[in-house]
Amino acid sequence: MNENFSESAMTKTIHCIRHGQSTFNAHYELERTDPLHFDATLSELGHRQVAEAAAHVRDVPYELIVTSPLTRAIQTTLGLFRDHPSASLIRVECLHREHLGNSCDVGRSPLALMEDFPGLAFDHLDEVWWHKAGEADERGIVVEPEEVLVERVDRFRSWLAERPERLIAVVGHGMFFYHLTGRHLRNCEIATLEL
Repeated sequence: MNENFSESAMTKTIHCIRHGQSTFNAHYELERTDPLHFDATLSELGHRQVAEAAAHVRDVPYELIVTSPLTRAIQTTLGLFRDHPSASLIRVECLHREHLGNSCDVGRSPLALMEDFPGLAFDHLDEVWWHKAGEADERGIVVEPEEVLVERVDRFRSWLAERPERLIAVVGHGMFFYHLTGRHLRNCEIATLEL
């Protein structure tokens, strides 16, 4: 990334980073059906995308790194920032989780996540931190209404604006980032949002 990161005192820069390709993405691109990959992990291509994208963030002096608790986002975050000087600043937050429309967007309990990712804190999350209000569809999935997503995007934007950090990386999801930035991001693409 060849950007000038000397921002004025009034500007807050957010780098929105979409996760690498998930097993759900890989299947859906071919079959156009939900493969019922609950809390989908990164695919082999997804891991390669993350490894390639790590070079773009290596020298960026982030003051905070925020990741969604969905596994594909956490795997992307750890792949991008494992050896980064800001690795100790990773914070898991559920407000910018993906819009729950498919199996891959159904999360797992904080305890299950802690077992898989012991270096991160999950104890501040509710037992069920993903959308759960409403009737389940034929797949057993409670789809999140769009107005709930839009309200959540607004709350996340406010949360970011209230943070003291000036340069923040947010690792998250395509539909959420579309509503936040107005752009459809490819896997591991980085979009800059100024607040």
